[in-house]
Amino acid sequence: MQAGKLRHRIMLQKPANLRDPETGSVIPGWEDVKKLWADVVPLSAREFIAAQAVQSEVTTRITLRKRSDVTNQHRIIFRGQVYNIQGVLPDPVSGLEYMTLPCSEGVNDG
Repeated sequence: MQAGKLRHRIMLQKPANLRDPETGSVIPGWEDVKKLWADVVPLSAREFIAAQAVQSEVTTRITLRKRSDVTNQHRIIFRGQVYNIQGVLPDPVSGLEYMTLPCSEGVNDG
């Protein structure tokens, strides 16, 4: 993949325990890790019925430069939408330059 294809700006987030400023209690939340350049390609969309409510799931492929700290416990914010990482795949040529993240959006915000 050419570096010029990494034209979208995404925010990588990780789960974190945050302190509620009003009560001081610890609550689960998300912490920004880093803004990264990526290629975001929507692959498919489907609607389904879950718990008698119509929901939609968008499957997206996000490609970025290889990082050792990205897991499926992280999530990505792109254009105000939350993308849950379903897996981490190495680049098919060398496995050392890029990584592909199959993601879903719309079903679970993490």
